[in-house]
Amino acid sequence: MPTYVHLVRHAQGYHNLCQENHALPDPDLTDLGKRQCEELYQSFPYHDKITHLVASPLRRTIYTCLLSFNPDIAPDKPRVITLPDIQEVSPFPCDTGSEPAKLLDEFPDDKVVDLGLVKEGWNDKGPGSEYAPEPRKLFERARRAREWFRDLGRDHAGEGEVNIVAVTHGGFLHFLTEDFEGVDYGRGTGWGNTEWRSYEVVEENGEVRLRETGESARRRRGSKEGLTETEQMELRAAFAGAVEREFGMGEAIEEEE
Repeated sequence: MPTYVHLVRHAQGYHNLCQENHALPDPDLTDLGKRQCEELYQSFPYHDKITHLVASPLRRTIYTCLLSFNPDIAPDKPRVITLPDIQEVSPFPCDTGSEPAKLLDEFPDDKVVDLGLVKEGWNDKGPGSEYAPEPRKLFERARRAREWFRDLGRDHAGEGEVNIVAVTHGGFLHFLTEDFEGVDYGRGTGWGNTEWRSYEVVEENGEVRLRETGESARRRRGSKEGLTETEQMELRAAFAGAVEREFGMGEAIEEEE
């Protein structure tokens, strides 16, 4: 049976209001952000198909997932699995998660939020960390996340079609999907708050990929053709270079043949 991942960018947080708010540590959702979650809950068409909920362990992604999809998981399963590999790119305070103990205080019930994968050091984005904003490390953890989705689907393949909702971040979504179309370098993403797109997990030449479904692509671009592979590779290199120039923690990724 196929595995589908419905990727969602979090709702508006206070850090989205102005650049000065990037100094806010792990910020809350705004009132508008909470309304966006309600609108997403009302408009999302696949509630009856959802089998798993996943979120980056930052507070805004957890709350987006809870407010938008909370009723959609059976009581005997973890409500939201938090996955550190899908946290945001930058090392700014707004994109750096809280300590595990603080998250556990805020989300103590593991039947609502499962913090089992959130270990000490998950929020370390220094140069020696696997979560440092270096292009190679970003592509590597995006690969790990895709494989994690694949493995989750395999583990539950006998139960029928697997539909995972994963709430993550605008910048990281481009690395995760390997789709750099529409990147706005000023905002760091081409995704809007609570925008969602649907993908099938596939394997191509030994690599796990996320292939956007036809319905998802038509919903957001109509009959317009997507970018060519060459255009995607050019944007990939440009975005990786922009990350390197912004944060300067490692070598920019070289273009692959």
